[in-house]
Amino acid sequence: MTANPEAFKISSLNLPVFAPSLLFGIGEGSLLPIIPASAQQLGASLPTAGIITGLVMLGTLAADIPAARLINVIGERKAMLVAAGVASLGILVSLSATSLWILGAGMFLLGASVSVFALARHSFLTEAVPYSHRARSLSILGGVFRAGHFFGPMIGALLITLFDIKAVFVNAVVFCALASLVLLFVKPEVMPDTPVTTKGATWLVAKRESKKLATLGVVSAIMGGLRTARIVGLPLWALHIGLSPAATALYIGIAGALDLALSYTSGQIMDRFGRRWSALPTLLGLSFTFALLTIATDPTTFLAVALVMSLANGVGSGIILVIGSDLAPEGERNEFLASYRLLVDAGVAATPIMMSLITAMLGLAAAMFWLTGTGVIGAVLANRYLPKRAKPSEQTFPFSENM
Repeated sequence: MTANPEAFKISSLNLPVFAPSLLFGIGEGSLLPIIPASAQQLGASLPTAGIITGLVMLGTLAADIPAARLINVIGERKAMLVAAGVASLGILVSLSATSLWILGAGMFLLGASVSVFALARHSFLTEAVPYSHRARSLSILGGVFRAGHFFGPMIGALLITLFDIKAVFVNAVVFCALASLVLLFVKPEVMPDTPVTTKGATWLVAKRESKKLATLGVVSAIMGGLRTARIVGLPLWALHIGLSPAATALYIGIAGALDLALSYTSGQIMDRFGRRWSALPTLLGLSFTFALLTIATDPTTFLAVALVMSLANGVGSGIILVIGSDLAPEGERNEFLASYRLLVDAGVAATPIMMSLITAMLGLAAAMFWLTGTGVIGAVLANRYLPKRAKPSEQTFPFSENM
């Protein structure tokens, strides 16, 4: 089904993929910065607030394998539509929460919806976009995600100022529902279902492709973990130094503008020079900015470090998606991507838990230095296993026999 490179236009993805992803991202992005404060209002300690936030990632992890089966049955467009609707339901559950258990259940349901939505669009782009346009298309998708996490916190900050923290939950419900509505009106011929992949063979594919998963899969998992640590760690550090929820949402939103600005540039870098030229700066940049965060003790230094962290993150816009698409074997796309995303999401889900454990035992600053060390390990692996060229014919994967 992959399109002809000469006839393909990235703009054809605007309505079926980018628009609903933006709406979904705004809803999710407005919510994530205020989850720790919402948990704290219900009596959570700082480590417990981190765990509640991490339940979004745990929900994503739990749904990764079932998501591949669902997409094979109903197709990518319908899977995205259903996921956005269920996300609205999960947020409504959290909105009505009177205990940490109910808040956590709603966040878990939201995370499961994120898994289905993300895998469906990833699978569609892997199949429908030619290799020559892959990095740019997926980087734009990464940029759309960043746009959501820029506009979302800004809207959230305004709503908290005008109303209260619950208004942010209502806002998230509305935007997720709008994403579902857009997909409802997308014609099937605009976003046709891709060929069904090998049903029920996820674990067999994972076993055969274990070299890819154990090397570049681990690199992507570390990168995903660092990015999650940024999403979770910045609000936690803001609480640690006494910033208000409104100020936290505002500063994180401002920093997110850098991610948005660099998204297309990242794709150009990857398509022209190769994937490593985005992956290495992101891994090393995020690693060392976590160490720098420990010296942020006031609003000015917090914003400065958040901006530098966003700069490092923005250089790698879409890199995890691109690596997964590059590695996915033909005819087993959904099954491989489900395993790949499971590994990445395992890193994503484990990171807040590890941060909470280290924070409880040694303090939040120690958790930041742990992230620095993990990122350096990821950079070493990326330097070893990522190809040095951009063109598929010139790639030098050490496991090229499985490509």
